Amino acid sequence: MQNKPPIVRCPACGGESLFAPSNEWRPFCSQRCKQVDFGAWASEEFRVAGKLEDLDPSELSDLSDQSATRH
Repeated sequence: MQNKPPIVRCPACGGESLFAPSNEWRPFCSQRCKQVDFGAWASEEFRVAGKLEDLDPSELSDLSDQSATRH
């Protein structure tokens, strides 16, 4: 007897998503949800938590230089 793949919540819409190799967008339920999530990361709506004081001072100046050239 073969186990059924688990059904998980889609991180984007909260709908059901089959977590199996047959779902090419896993853990998302669709290509659209995967793209919505990617867009949120790309536009910096999502960020990895961290403390700026953990960075080396030279890294902070690099970040401010990059920010100045992007806007």
